[in-house]
Amino acid sequence: MNPRKFSLRLLTSLIFLLVISGCSKDGSDPTINIFTIDDDIAFGKELQNEIRANPGDYPVLDSLQYNEAYSHIYRIRDSILQSDELIYADKFDWRIDIIRNDTILNAFCAPGGYICVYTGIIKFLDNESQFAGVMGHEMAHADRRHSTDQLTKVYGIELLLGIVLGNNPSQLAEIAANLAAGVATLAFSRDAEYESDEYSVRYLYTTAYDARGVGGFFQKLDGSPQPPEFLSTHPHPDNRYDKIIEMWESLGGKEGGTFESSYNDFKNSLP
Repeated sequence: MNPRKFSLRLLTSLIFLLVISGCSKDGSDPTINIFTIDDDIAFGKELQNEIRANPGDYPVLDSLQYNEAYSHIYRIRDSILQSDELIYADKFDWRIDIIRNDTILNAFCAPGGYICVYTGIIKFLDNESQFAGVMGHEMAHADRRHSTDQLTKVYGIELLLGIVLGNNPSQLAEIAANLAAGVATLAFSRDAEYESDEYSVRYLYTTAYDARGVGGFFQKLDGSPQPPEFLSTHPHPDNRYDKIIEMWESLGGKEGGTFESSYNDFKNSLP
């Protein structure tokens, strides 16, 4: 993007932002997002490069060496992308990196559809429906543009736009570290979490998967002795599972598959 055009748009948008940033008709957190879709993609690409350039902190599995694992995860992603509910299914790249760390239960989708999944959360889950539900939830954060909105609230417009323009490399490293660690300051609003749960169900409903998969993830967490890092950016309201079931029932309550066998093959393909 031309920096001058970008800066001009930023100045005009900032004036508008001063008017609307404190307004919210429904009482929810106001949206603060002046990024274009191309800005989202550019920011996500910078973040992807930052993670891939730091194998000590982010040991990304090589896609050639672990071709079977990547084939599994991209097959699951492709099923989700078949949903007509995704706005940017064809616009975002939806690239995936698998990070080798079995102690971290985390996954996130950066602006522009860049997805990171830790081996820890893959091995924690029981079936493919649960994993597809988690992936659908993360993809919804990017597709509904929650990611850029929240990062803008936390880090500020000027800093994020500087990153898009190639500045502030140290801040980019900090953002990458915070996303990877699942720090509480990047927690999405309750409304954003509910919306991502809803769209995870919508994405999966037209696939062969049981669309309640993300609800199965929360059920499994009930038996976990220690809340995973994943929940530090994904608050868990008491009625969240109930809302997932309500959405599934409103769509017709179709039961899909959980695919334990293929998911075990996926897990066994990991180091």
